[in-house]
Amino acid sequence: MLILLVLPLAAGVACAAAPRPLARLAPAVTVASGVACFALVLTLVPAAAHGDLNYLSYLRIDAVSAIFLLATGFLYAAVAIYSVGYVKHHNPTYKRRFAAPAWGDALPPGDTPDPGGPEPPEGVAVARYTRRFYAGLNLFAWSMLAAPMMSSLALLWIAVEVTTIISALLVAIEDTDGAAEAAWKYVLIASAGLGLALLGTVFAYYAGSVVLGQHYDLALQPLLAHAAQLPHTPVRLAFLLALLGYGTKVGLFPVHTWLPDAHSEAPTPVSALLSGSLLAVSFYAILRFYQVAAANLGSGFPRDALLAFGVASLLLAALYVFGQQDIKRLLAYSSVEHMGILAIGVSFGAPIALAGVMLHVLAHAAAKGNAFMGAGVLRVKYRTKQIARMRGALDLLPWSGPLFLLAIFALSAMPPSGIFRSEFQIVAGGLASGNDAAAAVLVVLVTVAFFGLTTASTRILFTPAPRSLSAAAAIDRGEPSAWMVVPAVAGIAVLFILGLHPPGELTDLISRAVAQLGAAR
Repeated sequence: MLILLVLPLAAGVACAAAPRPLARLAPAVTVASGVACFALVLTLVPAAAHGDLNYLSYLRIDAVSAIFLLATGFLYAAVAIYSVGYVKHHNPTYKRRFAAPAWGDALPPGDTPDPGGPEPPEGVAVARYTRRFYAGLNLFAWSMLAAPMMSSLALLWIAVEVTTIISALLVAIEDTDGAAEAAWKYVLIASAGLGLALLGTVFAYYAGSVVLGQHYDLALQPLLAHAAQLPHTPVRLAFLLALLGYGTKVGLFPVHTWLPDAHSEAPTPVSALLSGSLLAVSFYAILRFYQVAAANLGSGFPRDALLAFGVASLLLAALYVFGQQDIKRLLAYSSVEHMGILAIGVSFGAPIALAGVMLHVLAHAAAKGNAFMGAGVLRVKYRTKQIARMRGALDLLPWSGPLFLLAIFALSAMPPSGIFRSEFQIVAGGLASGNDAAAAVLVVLVTVAFFGLTTASTRILFTPAPRSLSAAAAIDRGEPSAWMVVPAVAGIAVLFILGLHPPGELTDLISRAVAQLGAAR
């Protein structure tokens, strides 16, 4: 547990502090750290499936937190490998500012040539960008691995706040007007939300101090153990404030507005981590408050609140996936959809629905990571994020094209992907708990979102490229880099495993997580 907490932090510091001649080692350091952290999480799964793990009174891993650690650990490893190829084909800011626009592509706002300033030497600029990117990537992964390991609600809030600071810097790393605007919007909205979450944490402390004394340190286990004795009003306020506050980071409606901009402007590996891991980690914080509220108030009130936010988020996302022109914004709205599905699944409360939620966290991380990595390959290949200018990708990208298609199918809950299995369990749980109307709404809205995703993907992959245009004819067939293909293959393999036959230890882990969440009912 200690190595898992320290390793990505050390990798980030090493990448940031490395002198320019050693900047070329940053990719290797990041890949080694990502793979090692995923391996460490895997070694913790058997123990977490049978008991809680504690260390130094500040670190604690149970079955619920292990699920979210698995999602983050896998994405960290996959994105670390993907970034090796991505950075090699990604033009840092200095190239975009002084070079001519890409073929047929207008420069984004704020990226006009700047002849008034001196152009930095290429080696200096590339080394500087490489250090900042890899340092930020490792530190971002560190903060998301740390959050589920925190033993108290106060430390959990601090960890989620750290994820905001680091990810905002990564959103702005491209140094364009659009990136700066998206980063500021993200910081302002997320900070307001986390302010509400902090107030919710204060109410949780007050409720705990009434029973446990003034020296109570907001540790989660004592709070759950004495949940039935806590005063109802502060617990109710704590849950509502946490739901709205952390829901800002989850991307729940109506506090989702930062999400499409940040996902669109961030570098592709960062977008994958934002969508597949950060949103889930923030939802993990809501789950902890849900446990306390359900144990104290009964499951009716917190489940109704989650259902309202979940349906609203799913409805918005299902409609907004239509007509999107930016491929990364399209995937961002898909993330809002899936966070709504998680909220609805928890609101059903049935054990099979909770099992579906836990599986959905893992499957969504793999599928959304794959989708964003595929979008990154398309961005490199076509030198644009505009869907209207991407055509014939299935022919031009013999590996990434089919992998991107499979990722979109997985996000649309097509069998035999893990998301099909998880959503099937969630719907079954809704029917079993008597929430027939909500289950029907879930099925209808997921189907609407399916049409939005597949319409855009069909245009990108199957519509023939306009060979008459010299710009399109200049695109060669082939993959930009094998580094950008290997993690996508691994992601598809994970999706099939989760959909067809999850490993026994993972099934035990999910069963114990369901018992921990269900014990609050």
